[in-house]
Amino acid sequence: MRAQCEPAGSLAPAPMSVFERYLTVWVLLCIVVGIALGQFLPSVFQAVGRMEIAKVNLPVGLLIWVMVIPMLVKVDFGALGEVRKHARGIGVTLVVNWLVKPFSMAFLGWLFIRHWFAPYLPADQLDSYIAGLILLAAAPCTAMVFVWSRLTGGDPLFTLSQVALNDSIMVVAFAPLVAFLLGISAITVPWDTLLTSVVLYIVIPVVLAQWLRRSLLAKGQAMFDAVMARMGPWSIAALLATLVLLFAFQGEAILQQPLVIALLAVPILIQVFFNAGLAYWLNRAVGEKHNIACPSALIGASNFFELAVAAAISLFGFHSGAALATVVGVLIEVPVMLLVVHIVNRSKGWYERA
Repeated sequence: MRAQCEPAGSLAPAPMSVFERYLTVWVLLCIVVGIALGQFLPSVFQAVGRMEIAKVNLPVGLLIWVMVIPMLVKVDFGALGEVRKHARGIGVTLVVNWLVKPFSMAFLGWLFIRHWFAPYLPADQLDSYIAGLILLAAAPCTAMVFVWSRLTGGDPLFTLSQVALNDSIMVVAFAPLVAFLLGISAITVPWDTLLTSVVLYIVIPVVLAQWLRRSLLAKGQAMFDAVMARMGPWSIAALLATLVLLFAFQGEAILQQPLVIALLAVPILIQVFFNAGLAYWLNRAVGEKHNIACPSALIGASNFFELAVAAAISLFGFHSGAALATVVGVLIEVPVMLLVVHIVNRSKGWYERA
């Protein structure tokens, strides 16, 4: 890992905190705590599960907002003007994120979940597991990609512009893409619930985050940095609280079939390495610099798992295989992405020989 000079405006955050670096450990603890609480206090979690309006669970909705808004505050949509400076790298990112990644995950879900692993999984949850994998792949990473980019010496302006562009596309493309892929996977999804999820977990948070961003920046960069530093722990805490709720509801299924998490991780791992490698190679093929190829590959490999978790709960419920599949994405995100960071850093010499 190497230090990187930041341009004015502090476009890239500081390197990962201890909490972020060991996110997988905290997720594992949430699994244990959630399953234990679900077994000892079932009535409490049943009451939480009933707190919903129009199939949207209110406690989870609030937690998702606390989780997502601090991440979206970091995104400067004014950076869209930078897109034209690295059109080839942006083109690779868009192709991998929107034309390869969701469709390859739908295929991997069909291959592994519906066929190869089907004998080892609950038959009534197969469609739900595939749906969760599709939701995970249909939303490109928003916040953590800034950290991954920094660890590879990635161009911060390019990273910011590709995140802003992906978020803009996600507002209009997430719902149709998910509906289409679930449809070709023979999974019925209610359009009204899907659109409600998009409005609640993408549109409203983006609007609120951008309003908050402008308000804070109007008071100076120091105020913005101070508030963001305070909001970060709240975002992580909301994520962990959501995971405790999920595993409290999923506890019985996990105890009965503990192999489920490992099986769901297989297509996610294949998808991460395939998409990262494809984006990395395509950037080299079109002649982009290494500090452009790295963030392009990293955003192609990682996911906006907070949105995926929220959408899975809204569409299929706490007890669904879809919710569990999205949480497996959270579980493996940090160690796998750190491995991808290590690979692109070590391969810089090979890359630049082109």
